[in-house]
Amino acid sequence: MAERAEVAERAEVAGRADTGEPSESGAPSDEAGHEDAGAAGPDEDADEDAAEEAGEPGTGEPGTGEPGTGEPDAEDLDPDDLADDTELELALEALLLVVDSPVDEGSLATTLNQTPSRIRQTLNRMSLAYTADRRGIDLRRVGEGWRFYTRDRYAPYVEKLLLDGQRARLTRAALETLAVVAYRQPVTRARVAAVRGVNCDGVLRTLLTRGLVEEAGTEEQTGGTLFRTTELFLERLGLSSVQDLPPLAPLLPDIDAIDDLDG
Repeated sequence: MAERAEVAERAEVAGRADTGEPSESGAPSDEAGHEDAGAAGPDEDADEDAAEEAGEPGTGEPGTGEPGTGEPDAEDLDPDDLADDTELELALEALLLVVDSPVDEGSLATTLNQTPSRIRQTLNRMSLAYTADRRGIDLRRVGEGWRFYTRDRYAPYVEKLLLDGQRARLTRAALETLAVVAYRQPVTRARVAAVRGVNCDGVLRTLLTRGLVEEAGTEEQTGGTLFRTTELFLERLGLSSVQDLPPLAPLLPDIDAIDDLDG
């Protein structure tokens, strides 16, 4: 019996040594430990290095894990990007093509991260160049702001294009704006917007182009432009004067009460 127990114990010790399992003392086999370390170490290190160099999928930079857009944020724009005068002129041209009203030099300077004096000099140079080249548009300084305008020589063509569109029916927004002007004239753009609750600059331009409203001076308190209806408006409605307009519905608030909201 003692011999069998001794043989079994030796076999168990040998099996642990082959598999790398710890012996009764808790220490792993030296040979198995060296073999495992030699097999796993180099491969794992290589994989980690490759992953670090490649970064995450879809990233713009190695190891960041964030997608790269390739475009700078607005706050990251560098003033040196427009150090070249031609580049600055092109940037100003792009801005002035999308404004609805004259924009001042300070706003342009802030947008482009340039000094107001450089913006002013560039705009003056551009204005002279547009005139010298006889462009179809003219760059003018009106009041405190700059804006593109149609050159007088080509204004009839622009008018023809716009007037040909008068055959189209007025939109609901245009009808609402026209009604406010008709019942509260003369009225400023700000008060029309207060009644409708939305910006009405574009709609008023349409009504001006179609000859249904016209400018009627400025308001003394605010200096805002006043608008009123035209003779063409009365002609289209078959009225002799604005006093012939039908009264407002009795359930609607008085127009003077609406003015209080604007104040």
